[in-house]
Amino acid sequence: MTTQTAALDVHAIANEVITALSSHAQIPTFSSRPDGLTLAQAYQITPLLRAAFAARGETITGRKIGFTNREMWKAFGVDSPIWGYATSRTTRELAATQVMPLNEFSEPRIEPEIMFGLGKTPRPAMSDNELIECIEWIALGYEIVQSIFPHWKFAAADTVAANGVHGALLIGKRQAVAPRNGAWSSELATFEVELYRNGEMVQRGGGSLVLGSPLVALRHLIELLAGDPHNPPLRAGEIISTGTLTLAMPVKPGERWITRVRGIALEEIAVKFE
Repeated sequence: MTTQTAALDVHAIANEVITALSSHAQIPTFSSRPDGLTLAQAYQITPLLRAAFAARGETITGRKIGFTNREMWKAFGVDSPIWGYATSRTTRELAATQVMPLNEFSEPRIEPEIMFGLGKTPRPAMSDNELIECIEWIALGYEIVQSIFPHWKFAAADTVAANGVHGALLIGKRQAVAPRNGAWSSELATFEVELYRNGEMVQRGGGSLVLGSPLVALRHLIELLAGDPHNPPLRAGEIISTGTLTLAMPVKPGERWITRVRGIALEEIAVKFE
């Protein structure tokens, strides 16, 4: 395959992904097609998706990290975390989104997550203290994830090509980091969550399931981007959703979901779907 042909294929994949996301349609996985798709090729698609988002008037608000919960790797056929972009269309304040429509997503699932607001630009090889000083605020929120591939069956390269299976970020109350940096570092690795659907607890989890701590997930993304020739590093002002604190759960209209926390200075969050 020539370089020109490969570039044309990458653009075709990006266009197919954007069409599927816009029309809420599902498509066969790219990894299962005759030419296949590698993880390295998939990250060449990511800047094309960013350009497509910009072309339709969206701005980048940050990144989502996916598959930081190792318990999900076997179930979803992946073996490492991945990332995708969040945009002005997909990022919402949870306080202003008490009811969330599901008709714009394909096979939606809910993930309670820790979200960081970067006040400074992080760099590789920072100490833990330096890294947390880059974070301006912390929030508990939800990511709505979706699969443009039927039945949530895919390879890691497919998830990257599909913008990290991102659907929406719902950001809860933001808590300042600076007054208690050391406490946050400890709490992020040890706090626990319970996820409820219509009053029934369906999942338990916590910060340790996110590669040991959401701070570890953030560091992983920083280091991954440092070796990426196609995509920009993180910068001040970005919102980083660090990965699910429980297993991702399917959601349906009419359901109300609550996440309760213990061991961290964050408030419970809730959302209803229609």
